[in-house]
Amino acid sequence: MNAETIILKNLSIGYRTKNNIRTVAENINAAIRSGELTCLLGANGVGKSTLLRTLSAFQPKLGGEIIIRSQEIDNFTDKELSRLIGVVLTEKPDIRNMTVRELVALGRSPYTGFWGTLHNEDWQVVDEAIDAVRISGLRERMVHTLSDGERQKVMIAKALAQQTPVIFLDEPTAFLDFPSKVEMMQLLRRLAKEAQKTIFLSTHDFELALQVADRLWLMESGDKSQEKGVSIGTPRELAQSGALARYVERPGITFDAETLTVRVAQL
Repeated sequence: MNAETIILKNLSIGYRTKNNIRTVAENINAAIRSGELTCLLGANGVGKSTLLRTLSAFQPKLGGEIIIRSQEIDNFTDKELSRLIGVVLTEKPDIRNMTVRELVALGRSPYTGFWGTLHNEDWQVVDEAIDAVRISGLRERMVHTLSDGERQKVMIAKALAQQTPVIFLDEPTAFLDFPSKVEMMQLLRRLAKEAQKTIFLSTHDFELALQVADRLWLMESGDKSQEKGVSIGTPRELAQSGALARYVERPGITFDAETLTVRVAQL
């Protein structure tokens, strides 16, 4: 049984303004496990990025607890969090005059002190991270010459060089062609299994997530009859509960819960 690295207790997420509180989701009780690839699904604007930012401690939670390795997230210092959580965002880094190896080496910053000096042990970690994502051939390439898929792999290598047990990724397959999307998801699943990382990512690639993810989190906006919240389970469990059909079905689009496939009517 994979360990429960992150435990959420009655978690509420959203935004506080001067005169109001906007709740995105509430009463989330769940665990994210090491050695598993967990995919976060949901419509645009439902709050996936808000959840990721909250779990990453980039913004405060509205209520409840986020417990990482038996300690509440608010009790960690920034330095401790930088050694605990690696984050890979969707934005393309606009970086010039830097090689792939130099960019991956920035992942060592939580350990290098004020002057940022890397020692032989640090460079060994950097090279191992590059090898782990299978981009050793890109080691001396300039970052600005890379394709989108290559750049995403470099950012994942940087997160690996950070040597954190937890990695959060916001739309890591965005802007990639289909073969590259598949390769990226397979890479993340392999890293979760082989390195026992806790990997949690948001994605719009519904059918790919069904095939690759160990566990799904489906954020639902709700309506008058249903609270906003998160449905959690294996792809098969969410299919049988009807949650996946609610998410994907529209006129002309049906979801087959037995085969976990989407069918589009021919007009």
